[in-house]
Amino acid sequence: MPVAVVILAAGQGSRMKSDMPKVLHKVAGAPLLAHAMMSGQSVDAERIVVVAGVGAQQVEASAKDFNPDARVVLQSEQRGTAHAVQQAGAALADFDGDVIVLYGDTPFVTAETLQEMLVARTTGNAVVVLGFEAANPGLYGRLFIRGGSLEAIIEAKDASPEQLQISLCNSGVICADRALLFDLIQEVGNDNASGEYYLTDTVALARARGLPCAAISCDEAQTQGVNSRRDLAAAEASFQTRARAGAMENGATLIAPQTVFFSFDTLIGCDVVIEPNVVLGPGVTIESGATIRAFSHLEGCHVSQHAIIGPYARLRPGAEIGDYARVGNFVEVKAALVGEGAKINHLSYVGDAEIGENANIGAGTITCNYDGVFKHKTVIGARAFIGSNTALVAPVRIGDDAMTGSGSVITRDVPDAAMAIARANQANKPNLALRLMSKLRAAKAAKVKE
Repeated sequence: MPVAVVILAAGQGSRMKSDMPKVLHKVAGAPLLAHAMMSGQSVDAERIVVVAGVGAQQVEASAKDFNPDARVVLQSEQRGTAHAVQQAGAALADFDGDVIVLYGDTPFVTAETLQEMLVARTTGNAVVVLGFEAANPGLYGRLFIRGGSLEAIIEAKDASPEQLQISLCNSGVICADRALLFDLIQEVGNDNASGEYYLTDTVALARARGLPCAAISCDEAQTQGVNSRRDLAAAEASFQTRARAGAMENGATLIAPQTVFFSFDTLIGCDVVIEPNVVLGPGVTIESGATIRAFSHLEGCHVSQHAIIGPYARLRPGAEIGDYARVGNFVEVKAALVGEGAKINHLSYVGDAEIGENANIGAGTITCNYDGVFKHKTVIGARAFIGSNTALVAPVRIGDDAMTGSGSVITRDVPDAAMAIARANQANKPNLALRLMSKLRAAKAAKVKE
């Protein structure tokens, strides 16, 4: 059965104390909305519809950035969850299949859980609701199960003392056939204290028609919502805990797991070693056998097998580090290909460059890639040796097996196997240092007397 996903993302989130829509606040480098969209895409949703409201233009831009095919509709008035889903009706009018309703501020529902809901639909249940066993049920709505079927969703304020003992609570996530869902929504009323139209009422309406409903239970962590900065921090902590555990289960060594931070799309191979205090921003892939040493920051980069990065290294977007290459302490690499076995061990900047295999880049080397308007490329050949404190003024090419003398400013291409030295001649002046210092000290003494 085809699947569509509706993501409710219209709320402002006043408790966030922010000018930015709540669903655009980030966990693990991605907006909350993107996490919800990833959940939807995990079940091969044919259509994703985002219901926006507050900050609709920003929400639409973020949704399209993550998935250009996503459809964004507007809920101009926030009148409840059923009303929000109703706004997606036109975008799904020609869709024949199941619809899953997710929430933009509840980012961690897994593919396995959504698949379980879809399976429950195939067994004849008209409406399937996602519940969770709450450690502290509090004000959550309770899912009343009888004979294995979901009979009702009972709000805490309406529950009897016996019903309040139920620990299976409502997450708000729901799955139903598209035609039935929107038909039920037409019947939802707003005769309640808030005057809003609640999606949860569809269960009672379905049961009134004699249609069977079911509840699927998941771990409470999957339904973790974000309504405040404190919730956002808790969501980040939950994500990081899972990401670290997953990396170690898949064969990576994290020496101090609690100090390593992952992004939503981090990919790590087996036998990778990550030392303490490492930050992996979005777009990082680390292949098997690589080592990321302490206090390094990586984003938008690819580290190949058995490469060693750091300590105190920074890899920026477009950095491609080859097998067995080394990028050492206080080295920054951006938009550059570092070939197999190449070494950049100390205090260097390499940007907009290609470095050949087994080249050696001396300490203090800078590729001068920016003229104030345009970026220019530096190419360093295989087995080249760049002397310490060399400035390579791009565009420039250093040939295979070529060398540069320490302290050189290289402005022209260096042929293969040649050595380039570009620095002023040294002149030694006998006794000048002693005479100069004597003169300066005398001037200082005279000034003090004044």
